[in-house]
Amino acid sequence: MIPRYIAANIIHRLKQSDKIIVVYGARQVGKTTLIKTILKNDFGKGLEINADQLKYREILSSADLTQIKRLVSGYDLLFIDEAQQVPDIGLNLKIIKDNIPELKIIATGSSSFELANKISEPLTGRKWTFTLFPISLLEISKLKNSFELDSELADYLMFGMYPEVFSYENKLDKMDYLKEIIESFLYKDLLTLSQIKNSGKIYELLQLLAYQIGSPVSYSELGRKLGLSTDTVISYIDLLEKVFVIYRLPGFSRNLRKEITKNKKIYFFDTGIRNSVIEDFSLPDKRPDIGALWENFIISERIKRNSYKRAHAKSYFWRTYTGAELDYIEESSGKLSGYEIKWKKKKSKVPRSWLETYENADFEVINSENYQNFIL
Repeated sequence: MIPRYIAANIIHRLKQSDKIIVVYGARQVGKTTLIKTILKNDFGKGLEINADQLKYREILSSADLTQIKRLVSGYDLLFIDEAQQVPDIGLNLKIIKDNIPELKIIATGSSSFELANKISEPLTGRKWTFTLFPISLLEISKLKNSFELDSELADYLMFGMYPEVFSYENKLDKMDYLKEIIESFLYKDLLTLSQIKNSGKIYELLQLLAYQIGSPVSYSELGRKLGLSTDTVISYIDLLEKVFVIYRLPGFSRNLRKEITKNKKIYFFDTGIRNSVIEDFSLPDKRPDIGALWENFIISERIKRNSYKRAHAKSYFWRTYTGAELDYIEESSGKLSGYEIKWKKKKSKVPRSWLETYENADFEVINSENYQNFIL
């Protein structure tokens, strides 16, 4: 078992607070396993409910306090898995919490959009929210030393960090598993979220995005290639982001007119999913896209690290119309830090316009020799 970084914080919140715990995360990242591990602590008798089951959905969406009390009678903790499946889940959780305040509640969801929309207003001030990502190097570092992390880096880049990937020794098994995630779980969430009829267009869009990681994306250009309207492309990307497949990195600008801020870069939360989409599991040193793949991996690991350590840093990229750019920018407590991300160790000069515009900003090059300090 790889220890999950947020487990201790969730346990702390459960012990010190009466608020509802909400855990978001893609399917198969280990939400259920995490909560079941947490429930082994002394929280009394727990009731585990999978909201995919109709009999539970009907009761939990009924707003009928008598039925709900019958369901949870004799239990100290209620765990609702895939809570976004329950209609009006936010309102019903509020009813439960207001009328059975001693009952501890944990809800998980694989769609941030559906669950967040359903619980945000009813549960204002009544919840603690966490996001669980695929396994992070921060978590693996609790089991492996620096040398071992370096030795296995190629595997992390090729096959990503989904928990089940670590249980397979065979390369083909890992590839089959990643394909299964995309075909079964990804599409299940997307089709549940929306009225998308042509899932083939979603896959084509994912392929185009996979080939463009590290580069600003034009929604209109993607639309032309796919035969879709710009608005449809934006809505599809929005959906893919809400089920934790991709995320958007905006351009940074504070006061320089020549800075580009309109377009966004798009990265995959998991490099294994990205490689599966384009069916390329080549070793790092044998692939022409290693620079972009490395950039995706490092930024994703940094985002996981910041989330888990509650760093509250805003993430961007930076580029000017004259061609100056930095791969990754962080703004935290008014402090700016710029990063250039390179696979191989080589000298890289900080853009003069960056120094001139942001005199007090930091600059650092992250490569395959010094990356551990950045993401651990």
